[in-house]
Amino acid sequence: MPGAKLAPMATTKKLHMITAVVQAHVGTKVINAALKAGAKGATYHHALGTGVRQTLGEAGEDIEIDKRVIFIVTETGKSDEVLRAVVETAELDKPGQGFACVQEIIRAFGIT
Repeated sequence: MPGAKLAPMATTKKLHMITAVVQAHVGTKVINAALKAGAKGATYHHALGTGVRQTLGEAGEDIEIDKRVIFIVTETGKSDEVLRAVVETAELDKPGQGFACVQEIIRAFGIT
């Protein structure tokens, strides 16, 4: 609505959003690991991905194109632990497994 005033923010907590793009077959494990590490929830969707390198390694393994994109909002004090769980579970330290990043949330509505 143009010109509509925004209601006061629902939260004054400092928040981070972790975005992870992982191989589809490990998506549920990643979400469960994030929850166990202190996340209170996650939102995800399926996606297809491609990159400059379609094959990796000496054996030329194909990169799985089915991905799961996962969004996790967490308090800043928990984000390192949750991110560590995501990276370890999805094996993001290995080439071709996906990536994760953390963003600071400036304003949030609907989060208590």
